[in-house]
Amino acid sequence: MVDFQCKPNYGYEDFLNIMRLLRAPGGCPWDREQTHGSIRRNFLEETYEVLDALDRDDAVDMCEELGDVLMQVVFHAIIEEERGRFTMADVVDGVAKKMVYRHPHVFGTVQADTSEQVLVNWEVLKKTEKGQATTADAIESVPHTLPALWRAEKVQKKTAKAGFDWQNAVSALGKLEEEVRELREALESGKGLDDPHGVREELGDTLFMAAKVGQMTGVDPEDALHRACDKFDARFRRVEQAADKPLSDYDEAGLIALWKDAKAREKS
Repeated sequence: MVDFQCKPNYGYEDFLNIMRLLRAPGGCPWDREQTHGSIRRNFLEETYEVLDALDRDDAVDMCEELGDVLMQVVFHAIIEEERGRFTMADVVDGVAKKMVYRHPHVFGTVQADTSEQVLVNWEVLKKTEKGQATTADAIESVPHTLPALWRAEKVQKKTAKAGFDWQNAVSALGKLEEEVRELREALESGKGLDDPHGVREELGDTLFMAAKVGQMTGVDPEDALHRACDKFDARFRRVEQAADKPLSDYDEAGLIALWKDAKAREKS
């Protein structure tokens, strides 16, 4: 057992001490075994749970899930503290300095009266801070671990700010239609998945341009696809309910008829 005094309420320093004790001899065997890699997925899952609570506007769950994300932040910082590379105090100091540096219109003498001006200044300061001399450098800095549609949108925003962009969303849609035609050609040609201009490459190009249309119209492609999944889920449920035999026993025309009926019932 560790030397610890329970309290009715705990503060920030108490929480840091609890996390250190969990990793210390006499603490929790599971916590001591963890590494950055072993709890990496936990961080992502906890973040998604916060987003779910935000979407539901559930204050109780928000409070709990934000605490779980904070625990992940502290957990990784404690691991680094043990390795002697940095501490949670360094994390807090670093982000505080970043906020001061990137808000010269608040903490300095720069003038920024609108959100648009703030964002322009932010990007300039960020590039300087990270030593990004070109737009290509900024693109490379977009995390490769982001969901692909989200990464595509961020890349496209950066190139658009540099002036490399379609004239309008309709022009981008024309390119999307071109990519769909090339995807069809790849499918009909019987090329291997990873051949040059094969299905994988052309499907990627198609998804990239679909994300571009979203970026140009102000539609979050991740959100749009989630909504499409929800819509499909609801329609498929109606299809199953209306079917009088296993779906695998229907031919294509029969499945299309069921789908159209489900869609019509949705509208009514």
